Amino acid sequence: MLAAFGYFGFQSADGTLFRWVLAVALPLAAAALWGVVLAPNAAHRLPLLPGPLLSLGLFLLAALALQKAGQPVLPVVMAVAAVIHAALVLLWQQW
Repeated sequence: MLAAFGYFGFQSADGTLFRWVLAVALPLAAAALWGVVLAPNAAHRLPLLPGPLLSLGLFLLAALALQKAGQPVLPVVMAVAAVIHAALVLLWQQW
């Protein structure tokens, strides 16, 4: 997910400086969100229902970012894996 956001940031921006800023800032923002509410040891971890759904949303957003950056296959693989993972987490209640 982090690599997808970084790749998207670098590919979608104009200007060398702005490319690098987005390539670093987008993954950092996603990692910060993950660390605050989704990580297993997060102080304010979300409960079973909203947690996996937010996680799924982040991974689907990363897949969309890859698609917008011109990757034809990786977004599909990432989206399918994210949906399967979220379904299993909810099915087995292993959040």
